[in-house]
Amino acid sequence: MMPVLVELCVEGVENAHVAATVGADRIELCADLPRDGTTPSVGVVSEACAGSRVPIHVLIRPRPGDFVYTPAEIRSMIQDIEAAARAGAAGVALGALTPSNRIDLDVTQCLIEAATGLSVTFHRAFDLVPDPTEALELLTSLGVDRLLTSGRPGRARDHLDLLAKLQHQTAGRLRIIAAGGITAADIPDLVAAGIGEIHSASAVIGPDGRVDPARVRHLLTVARRPSAPL
Repeated sequence: MMPVLVELCVEGVENAHVAATVGADRIELCADLPRDGTTPSVGVVSEACAGSRVPIHVLIRPRPGDFVYTPAEIRSMIQDIEAAARAGAAGVALGALTPSNRIDLDVTQCLIEAATGLSVTFHRAFDLVPDPTEALELLTSLGVDRLLTSGRPGRARDHLDLLAKLQHQTAGRLRIIAAGGITAADIPDLVAAGIGEIHSASAVIGPDGRVDPARVRHLLTVARRPSAPL
């Protein structure tokens, strides 16, 4: 089996540096992870990106809560995307929905245009859409590079059938990153579903709230040999 690419979701400069040093393939940089993440400050992004050995993608989310944004919030998101690019980020994770939880085509397209030159991931706002098949086609048409999803709200391991269906539907047009409480034990089943990238946060955080190098190494060992016994 091919190795699984591991994206670690962390907050703070030190956690980003530890994750990169231990060997993460990519980092999603956030603030306020206990509330599912918001956009980190420009200073944090700049320091995390400075000399980073791995690509850093910045979460673009102005507040916790829903993904229906006001014009002022949209303008702030555009400014955050532009600031992330200037700070040296390799990509951004973004997303916007309508009040009925469908992909907001106009807002998402506007954000993608602001991210020209950056890799674009549509984040777990996708898990709320009423029709994942339709939403995936829309994101593909917009030119999104990756989709971060557990399929539906909750843990990825509880939605393996849907993840496999979405992976088949993409036909290589975009990459699916499985997310949602992923641990090393989940990796073989995700690989069997055709998933080649995973996103993990809580599984690598120690009791002190810092990235635990030993937990990262364990996750990476399994990801790079997904058929090996745990």
